[in-house]
Amino acid sequence: MLPKFDYFAPQTLQETCELLEKHGRDAKLLAGGTDLLVSLRAREQRPKSIVDIKGVRELHELSYDDKRGLTIGAAVNLNKLIHYDAVAKDYPLLREAISTIGDYEIRNRATLVGNICNGSPAADSAPALLVLEANANIANRKSKRNVPVREFHTGVKKTILTSSELVTSINVPIPPKGSRGGYLKARRTVGEDLAVVGVGGLVTPATKEGRSVRLAYASVAPTPVRAFEAEKIFESSKPLDELLDQAMPIVSKTVSPISDVRGGKDYRVNLVEVLTRRLVRQLWEAM
Repeated sequence: MLPKFDYFAPQTLQETCELLEKHGRDAKLLAGGTDLLVSLRAREQRPKSIVDIKGVRELHELSYDDKRGLTIGAAVNLNKLIHYDAVAKDYPLLREAISTIGDYEIRNRATLVGNICNGSPAADSAPALLVLEANANIANRKSKRNVPVREFHTGVKKTILTSSELVTSINVPIPPKGSRGGYLKARRTVGEDLAVVGVGGLVTPATKEGRSVRLAYASVAPTPVRAFEAEKIFESSKPLDELLDQAMPIVSKTVSPISDVRGGKDYRVNLVEVLTRRLVRQLWEAM
């Protein structure tokens, strides 16, 4: 049995924002519910109100254009996103990352926005969104704002959202022309398991200054992290092995994993290096 709560099913974004403003921290949003329902059953959360946003038409937007890139509404489920033509064609990194979330049935319910708003350091979509330099569109009753995903998470299960705000959509810019991206996830079992370590990467074609490499990680710090300092090492024409040897100590300082039931701290640090080297090499050689 679930704890008792008042249930609201708004039909417009304005109505949703009004409900959030009225009920504040006593309210929880429901889109896919794959995390919320579990926490309700476990009595980890006891909200007085549930605001179901699946009926809000504005939040079902899934679109792509040559200027804005990809826009993903808060109510778009992961399977719909995976099978969207523009994602398969232009965002294989994002498609690869979200395909590791749960199983097919869960992805029929789960949403990309929910995966981010849950605030988990292990969110599989986060490394992809970080290296793709995505932005979160946020609204309340009176205003809207746009925030880079790299600034969205503030701690374990914590985000910059106030109690009266919601993320209406995620915007993902068009990846650099000719770039290659990928996501590697280490987990305890083959199946629906959280990441022990997740690594997202994007490599762009070579110029006379070298190649651009972007790296981001899940499940290795209180928030998903982007390894900006380590990325600078690859702005060189040196051999790849030498660049990786120089970058890895910086990556190791960027992450700060803990020991938990999924893996020890030292094990995670080792996985970060192994997976980073493997991913960068795969992408580099595929250019």
